[in-house]
Amino acid sequence: MSVAAEELDFTRAMARVPGPVVVTTTVDGSGRRWGFTASSFVSLSLDPPLVTVNLDKKASTHAAFTVSDHFMVNVLAHHQSEIARRFATSGVDRFAAGDTVPLERGLPGIPEAVVRLVCRMHDIVDGGDHSMLIGRVLNCATSAGREALVYVDRGFVRPAAPEVARAR
Repeated sequence: MSVAAEELDFTRAMARVPGPVVVTTTVDGSGRRWGFTASSFVSLSLDPPLVTVNLDKKASTHAAFTVSDHFMVNVLAHHQSEIARRFATSGVDRFAAGDTVPLERGLPGIPEAVVRLVCRMHDIVDGGDHSMLIGRVLNCATSAGREALVYVDRGFVRPAAPEVARAR
């Protein structure tokens, strides 16, 4: 099997794995806001509280995030797919719609997100063509009653089950 075929098989396989949709934001030293959409977000550690979100090294936002001291992870609600699309699009003003406002620590946040996590940059780890931004969680804000937006099979979906089975 060729390298290209292996990469295509890997891409197809990973598209089948559901992930939460997040918009990660920061502000640079000049006050400019930066943000990107990701579905590669996970909790990494409870003690200390760490999360990781992955950012393509070719992304226009990469330089801003890799020198940032703080960032915010906004876990989008099921009705916020338009925000996800906008923050995934290059060459547009991702903040023009006004749905992202200064929130905790002055970072741009989405008030109606299911969860907002304010993070201090803990580490940046090389992950091949991506950088893993590891954040130490400083503040958590949650919104009750909202379902998270999920990305699977190259599309945004709302969780199908009306009631989520809870682990005990």
